[in-house]
Amino acid sequence: MSKFLNLTVAATLLMTAAPAMAEKMGLGRPALPEEIAAWDIDVQPDGTGLPVGSGNALDGEEIFAEACASCHGDFAEGVDNWPKLAGGDDTLADEDPLKTVGSYWPYLSTTWDYVNRSMPFGNAQSLSNDEVYAIVAYILYSNDLIDEEFELSNETFLDVEMPNAGGFVIDDRAATEYAIWRAEPCMENCKDSVEITMRATVLDVTPDEEAAEAPAAPAAQAEVVKVAAVVEPEPAPEPEPSVPAFDEALAAKGEKVFKKCKSCHQIGEGAKHKSGPMLNAIYNAGVGVQDGFRYSKVMAGHGGVWDDATLAEFLAKPRKAMKGTKMSFAGLRKDAEIAAVIEYLKRYSQ
Repeated sequence: MSKFLNLTVAATLLMTAAPAMAEKMGLGRPALPEEIAAWDIDVQPDGTGLPVGSGNALDGEEIFAEACASCHGDFAEGVDNWPKLAGGDDTLADEDPLKTVGSYWPYLSTTWDYVNRSMPFGNAQSLSNDEVYAIVAYILYSNDLIDEEFELSNETFLDVEMPNAGGFVIDDRAATEYAIWRAEPCMENCKDSVEITMRATVLDVTPDEEAAEAPAAPAAQAEVVKVAAVVEPEPAPEPEPSVPAFDEALAAKGEKVFKKCKSCHQIGEGAKHKSGPMLNAIYNAGVGVQDGFRYSKVMAGHGGVWDDATLAEFLAKPRKAMKGTKMSFAGLRKDAEIAAVIEYLKRYSQ
């Protein structure tokens, strides 16, 4: 006990003497105003802290493609396990909600502050104020929250309404709950071992141990029936099926536009399914019928074929053309780009 008291006294003396030692040794100085300004860059929900600047989705698309798309996809749809920033409309009540800037984040200031403070990954705070405004505008546009012409700035910032702004409540747990569950931990009658009692299904990290489906039984052979040969007049030749005209120059333009789709889709020789199905032979094929790909219920049950009209409608506004689709990109804005991509799909559907 005496040893403990001695240590306590010693610590008290050191803390008491610390300011005098610092003053004597000349350690530390008051922070300069410009140093405080460089550190104090947070933005509040009411717009406090926003710097002067502006940007729109058209400019933001190019900046996003250069600085953000390698992780978040060209359409903010996310690459591999990197965060999805767009999509998730009306999914917060689902068993597996998609929480994005558009579906979940209540304050636009959080988006602006996070991009400004922490992005791009590995090169944080390298963006200008106008570039941050443009990127945030593109994220909003990808969530169908603004039009492409909308100029996001420190003056128009509060004009944007976030869909989930009313979905949060004040955290009052300190007053209502802490006293209930903050107590000394019980260290008695503990289990001797720990075992897994549940499997992760949403995160797809637990190997699937279910038995593979049994192979289908071979089809019964049809009974062979011999019939006498009957000489019939030679039928008239059937007309050749019409092959849609193909414009290679337009397809070449579509190949460039298709770069926006490569984060999810492959096409051409050796193409495989990724987060989206591979697109060989997709033109004029049935919707949601590619072998080996697990489509959403919406896509699988849609019906119809991917003809020019269906493709054009879907490429322009996927979530409007097929409500509930897992496709999270906003769509191609230009009719010329849509026509070029359709022509490019024809190249691998001949």
